[in-house]
Amino acid sequence: MSIQTTIASAAETLPPSLARIARTITDDPSIVVDSTITEIAATCATSVASVVRFCRAVGVGGYAALRMALATELGRESAQFPASAGFGAEISAADTLREATAKVASLELLAIEETVANLDYDALSAAVDAIDSADRILLFGIGASGLVAADLGHKLLRIGHAAIVLSDAHEASAAASLGAKKTVAIGISHSGTTREMLHFLRTARAAAAATVGITGAPASPLAAEVDQVLIAHAREPRLRAGAMVSRIAQLAVVDCLFIGVAQRRHAHSIHALQRTSDATAPLR
Repeated sequence: MSIQTTIASAAETLPPSLARIARTITDDPSIVVDSTITEIAATCATSVASVVRFCRAVGVGGYAALRMALATELGRESAQFPASAGFGAEISAADTLREATAKVASLELLAIEETVANLDYDALSAAVDAIDSADRILLFGIGASGLVAADLGHKLLRIGHAAIVLSDAHEASAAASLGAKKTVAIGISHSGTTREMLHFLRTARAAAAATVGITGAPASPLAAEVDQVLIAHAREPRLRAGAMVSRIAQLAVVDCLFIGVAQRRHAHSIHALQRTSDATAPLR
């Protein structure tokens, strides 16, 4: 995982003083390259010691190592996306519409590349096994994650799997409580800290269901709660009405899950997709 994505995902779980540093760097990663450790501490209204603790919390040995990692990464990504002026920085009021959309498009492309490149294929394979053999698949997400859950539910239904998309927290927990060994509960949460999601997954596990989590935070409570965790890597811009880049990363994971399940019964899946397409043709 890139250092910028690591910092962005860590901001959800760090203590307040370290989270301020994470948000400042996420807003403008080049600030680290251009600032001394004393200057960055002053900018974030914290101490030099806190900056050192932050560096260790995101997996680098110190501020010099952080500067080197960010400088290298920013240089590589700027070369990869030369059309995106100010790549890596937050969308600002001064950006033209072309610049703002280029920043979003670049982040979405990176999210897909980084997510697929860093997938835990053992966890993905185990999740595919569980879904393929399940009698009942429960899918739950809140807000934009709920749209991703609906997308996977739609795909699985098209190839004959009993997928139930749950949109209400009470309904989700009630359904999870009736789990069994042939039930799979899939929870989707970018932060991995949503209270309703954690309750859903804990209820499903208590009822002996297999559990799968899709999250952007590897160290989150959700990641610790499930049998298999799949990480959707994303750097989400602050200017958003709902999940944007993280939604794209989650959809990439969902597509990988679907392809894995469909491929297990290739001929059946092709036939099912054709039949369902034919059944809806008169309605188009």
